[in-house]
Amino acid sequence: MEGSSSTKPYQRILLKISGESFGKSNPFEMKWINNIAEEVKEAHLANKEIGIVVGGGNIVRGSELLKHGIKRPIGDYMGMLATVINALALQDILSNLGVDAVIMTAREIEGVGETYHYQNCMQYLNSGKVLIFAEGTGSPYFTTDTAAALKAAEIGAEVFFKATKVDGVFDKDPVTNPDASKFEFLTYEDVLLNRYRVMDSTAIAFCLDNNLPILIFNLTKKGNFLRASIGENVGTVIKSSQSIK
Repeated sequence: MEGSSSTKPYQRILLKISGESFGKSNPFEMKWINNIAEEVKEAHLANKEIGIVVGGGNIVRGSELLKHGIKRPIGDYMGMLATVINALALQDILSNLGVDAVIMTAREIEGVGETYHYQNCMQYLNSGKVLIFAEGTGSPYFTTDTAAALKAAEIGAEVFFKATKVDGVFDKDPVTNPDASKFEFLTYEDVLLNRYRVMDSTAIAFCLDNNLPILIFNLTKKGNFLRASIGENVGTVIKSSQSIK
């Protein structure tokens, strides 16, 4: 049943935010970004340990550049730089809200943040800082969804939250099909076999191999992030079985 508690509360969370959450008609729609920051602040005040992976599709998308003659690796590197811009915007707004956030980049960019270092990362999380991971994996051909799954496993996150602007995973596009039905629960195999447009198959397979639960939910609904962090199913849960264990 929608909104029912489906699991135990989570303490350490990896949140993936798409570039489109920062803006669509304009690269930066500040109302949307401020709403994201408010949601993160609310969970942070509840003493949740939060890592965030940001996408860059509001600025540039490597796969789109391919259509215009830009080589895939070059387009992907351009997309990585776009994620850094989004990370800086989010960090600054969180700072304005009194939330201490640190940017960690996959490759060194002097003056922006810190190059990712596992031990430093864990110290920051343990001390209550929010971590913002930019540049994806640092390598072309891998999406920021895959980067988020990798980071979730590496930092020991109990769950991978993927933020969207819809309420979960549907049997068809809910934007163009008012009769679309939302799934409360799916297995990893359900997603892979039925090719639901949740995230790329590499990320799903990685979560399956590492038994990392995924929650797809609507971050634009006020309070959803905190509700999800305390164990409510506010979207679609993806894991190996419907058991709460």
